[in-house]
Amino acid sequence: MKAIDVSMPLFEGMPAFPGDPPFRSEPLLRVERGEPYDLSRLAFGSHAGTHIDPPSHFFPGGAAADQVDLATLCGEAFVLEAATRGRSIVADELDRVPPGTHRLLLKTSNSARWARRLEFFDDYAGLEPAAADRLLARGVRLVGIDALSIETDTTGAFPVHRALLGRGVVVLEGLLLDAIPEGPCELVCLPLRLRGGDGGPARALVAPR
Repeated sequence: MKAIDVSMPLFEGMPAFPGDPPFRSEPLLRVERGEPYDLSRLAFGSHAGTHIDPPSHFFPGGAAADQVDLATLCGEAFVLEAATRGRSIVADELDRVPPGTHRLLLKTSNSARWARRLEFFDDYAGLEPAAADRLLARGVRLVGIDALSIETDTTGAFPVHRALLGRGVVVLEGLLLDAIPEGPCELVCLPLRLRGGDGGPARALVAPR
């Protein structure tokens, strides 16, 4: 199986969710200036690019980024090419997910848009609350999506995040899945080990079967 990198590169001008700090890279030392080596100062948000949302993102005292079990983030997964109704992945769309799936990656029209240009768009596809409840009933432990947020609710109530994270499900956002077909795969996702982190920028690899 060939592993494909499905994580978003970090660079100045990269897409960022509205309100999140932009990525910055400041050169401190440069060989071309006669200094002994290159060194940069990086500044970015805890939810930059491809990242996990741990339970502590919404629930104080919940597991933080460095406390999430790596066994949840790595292993057999299923990629679903999910159709949307408007912007929402509806609950019935999840009936095609095989029973016993614990790691689910949602590929939507977002992926094709990312493949054309890495810029933020506010009409991204996400998960409707009823679909989040359906995943909980099916025992899914990780849900990944090709958007910087799994949430499309505009009320500020964050029902999808609260439903999933409140039950200990890890959310993986910012995936680039255009090259990944629907079906079973192996997932490797390693977030930065940020002590107490409310989010964890991550490198994610998918190997389709």
